[in-house]
Amino acid sequence: MTLRADRDARRTSRRLTGGGLLLMVLAAGPVTAQEQGDAEGSRCFILCAPELKVEPTMTFENFANRALVEVTDAETGEVSTIRQEAETVFELILALDIPTQIPRVGVTLETIFLPFGESATNPFGRPATDLGVASSRDNGIEFELELNLDWLTGDQTNGWVQSHVDIVDKLSPAERATDTSAYTHKLNFELDTAFLLFNWLPEGNWLKQVELEGSLDYVATGLPSAGDVVGAERYLGDASRWSFSLVAVLPMAPLRP
Repeated sequence: MTLRADRDARRTSRRLTGGGLLLMVLAAGPVTAQEQGDAEGSRCFILCAPELKVEPTMTFENFANRALVEVTDAETGEVSTIRQEAETVFELILALDIPTQIPRVGVTLETIFLPFGESATNPFGRPATDLGVASSRDNGIEFELELNLDWLTGDQTNGWVQSHVDIVDKLSPAERATDTSAYTHKLNFELDTAFLLFNWLPEGNWLKQVELEGSLDYVATGLPSAGDVVGAERYLGDASRWSFSLVAVLPMAPLRP
C-alpha cells in the first residue's frame, strides 16, 4: 500500500467517523432546546425538536427477484450460472426523527453501521486469506435522508400501530463496476409499519414508546443491472431491489421517565 493510499484511507475514515459524531451533536443540541421551549410554552417553527433513537435491525437482503449471475472460476476459467442467495445482515442504526408542523410529514436522518459485515478481500483488493484470516471485516457506514409521509397514525389506532411511506436519499458504498465514486447516492422507497407492543403501559413509562417495526425497502437506482460485471460475476438480470427488515426502535432522547 502506498503512502498516498494510506493517507486517503485515513481521510475517508475520519470523514465517516466525523459524520456520525456530527449527527450525535445535532441530536444533543435540539433536545436541550426542546426542554427550554417546553418550559416557556414555545412552539416549533416548521421543523420541531427531534427525537434520537437507536435501532438494532435484522435485514433480509435479496428478499425477492434474486438475480441470475454467471460466475467464472478464477483457477479453471469454468463458467457456471447460479441464482444469488438471500442474505441476512445485522445493522445498527442511529436515527434522528424530526417532526414538522406539516400534517403527516416528517424528516429522518440515519447513520447505519454493519458491525459484522464480511468480504473476501480487504479495501485494497488483497484476499483475506493472504492476511491469515477467513474474511475481511466489511463494516462500512451508510447515511440516509428520509422524507416520511404518514398514512396511518397512532391517533387512528389508539396508539397501537403507525405506518408511513418514506422517500429516501441513500448514500452507501458503490455497487456497480462503472461507478466513479466509492460512495454513491441511491433512490430508495420504504414502507415502514410500527407496532407499539407496550402501549398498554401508563403514560411516562419508557417502554410505552418502544416499537417493533417491519420495513419493506425498494432501491430504485444504483444497483447492478443485466449485463453488468462485478468481480467474478456477470449479471444476467437486474440485481434484486427488495429487502425486508425487522427493527427494534429504542427511544434515547428526549427520555420520558
